[in-house]
Amino acid sequence: MAVLSSAAALSIELPSSPGAPADHEAEGGGDGVSADGSVSFGSRETLDQIRNLTDVGAMTRLLHECIAYQRSLDLNLEALLAQRPDHDRQLLSLERSSHHLLSSVRADAAHLLASVSSTSNLADRVSSKVRELDLAQSNVQATLSRIDAVVERGHCLDGARRALDSEDYESAADFVRTFLQIDARYRDPGSDQREQLMEIKRQLEAIVRRRLSSAIDQREKTTILRFVRIFSPLGLQEEGLQVYVAYLRKEIALRSRLDFERLVELAEHPQQSRRPQQVNPAAEEQVNFVGCLMHLFKDIVEAVEEKDVEDKDKVLRSLCGDDGVVYAICELQEECDSRGTQILKKYMDYRKLSRLASEINSYSKNLLSVGAAEGPDPREVETFLEEILSLTQLGEDYMEFMLSKIRGLDSVDPELGPRATKAFRSGSFSKMVQELTGFYVILEEFFMVENVRKAIRIDEQVPDSLTTSVVDDVFYVLQSCCQRAITTVNINSVFAILSCAMNLLSNEYQEALQQKMREQNMGAKLFLGGAVAQKTGTDIATALNNMDVSAEYVLKLRHEIEEQCAEVSET
Repeated sequence: MAVLSSAAALSIELPSSPGAPADHEAEGGGDGVSADGSVSFGSRETLDQIRNLTDVGAMTRLLHECIAYQRSLDLNLEALLAQRPDHDRQLLSLERSSHHLLSSVRADAAHLLASVSSTSNLADRVSSKVRELDLAQSNVQATLSRIDAVVERGHCLDGARRALDSEDYESAADFVRTFLQIDARYRDPGSDQREQLMEIKRQLEAIVRRRLSSAIDQREKTTILRFVRIFSPLGLQEEGLQVYVAYLRKEIALRSRLDFERLVELAEHPQQSRRPQQVNPAAEEQVNFVGCLMHLFKDIVEAVEEKDVEDKDKVLRSLCGDDGVVYAICELQEECDSRGTQILKKYMDYRKLSRLASEINSYSKNLLSVGAAEGPDPREVETFLEEILSLTQLGEDYMEFMLSKIRGLDSVDPELGPRATKAFRSGSFSKMVQELTGFYVILEEFFMVENVRKAIRIDEQVPDSLTTSVVDDVFYVLQSCCQRAITTVNINSVFAILSCAMNLLSNEYQEALQQKMREQNMGAKLFLGGAVAQKTGTDIATALNNMDVSAEYVLKLRHEIEEQCAEVSET
């Protein structure tokens, strides 16, 4: 067991023994014995297994194997030690042959080290001088810049005084802006120049505000533009924008009010409003609500576009960039809501659309009653439809133009876009357009129904035609009404008119086509001979032709409606 303890730190390759593999694996297997029979005597698990061995044969076998392994190690060590003299001779020979070479390399390396160290020291001294020169140059440049700033500040101060005295307010504002820019970079706490300049700035602001207010009261646009542009160099861009937009709104309101008053005068007193030189009644001025609304939109668009101002002199963008344009659009839209709503409301009162809609509803309910009053004249209703369509389409075109104007701007505050869209879509003018569209639907349905019924009542044979007049008349009415509804760009109006057209085709028009075929004894009349049989045959052929052509017209009408809807959706 003492020999086993001394050999426990060795790893032995066990030879494969055909004599006792089963017993050895059973007793010496586990973590200390690998699959190929190798025993690691240095591991703790192997030591524990060896201590637990009880078979003397296994112990003896492991002892002999350990001794054999020790002998093989001794032989390997002796072989390695026998090679030492050869290695010593080779090292001595190598040292003798490379002694001069190593000495030369050592000397060159020492010389290179001395040269690099000298160069490094010289570079450090030169770079330190360069850094000192650069710092000195920077200080000199800063000093010169500060001196220039002091001189320029004095020049701006004197220039602002002279410009203010000579009423050259634009130059004075430029001097003030330049002084403030220099002062922001080179603040001089010990100088009173800033206080003097700020006093000049306050005087200039007071003069500009006073002169601008006077110009606005006198409506001198050139003077207004001159003083509004001075707000920007004074750092009062937002104030200038608000004053200028308020002026634009005031001008638009004034012109719109004059147009509206003239319109009201014509509407309420057409004879009194005739001018003395208009001796011809046909040449007298007409009540034109569309023109009045168009003038309002034109004034707003021209104010936003600034068409009478050069691009480099545009005020809105010079004050606050694209945000200034959006602000102007939103503010002027409030004026559009006020004046536009007033115009549309006056139109509805002038044409008495509420009463007309009530008469149409009452007429439709009492249509079958005995002695029912006649409904409105469809020709007059058609005139109203054209006017309503022009007004609503004009309003839709204006709103779409303004919204596309906002979407086309590059740099806009993210909050202004939704605000502008909401101002257009939820404003009083938009609501009034929707109300007017509601009247349009009522009038259009009445016009379509009455004309279709009239076409059915006056149906007659057309010379040199295979169909009667009802076919062309009915589909012409339906085509005109559907096209007019699609032009409104209002999906509710389109659905209502299309639904009414479908009801007319599937009910009254279909009944009118089938009525000819339901006459009594029509088949017997064909065999009577003579003119009666010929007329009966012609009536039957015409009725069949009416049905056939009507089917073709229905498909054609559907195709035209789809094409027009696609065109409207693309625009």
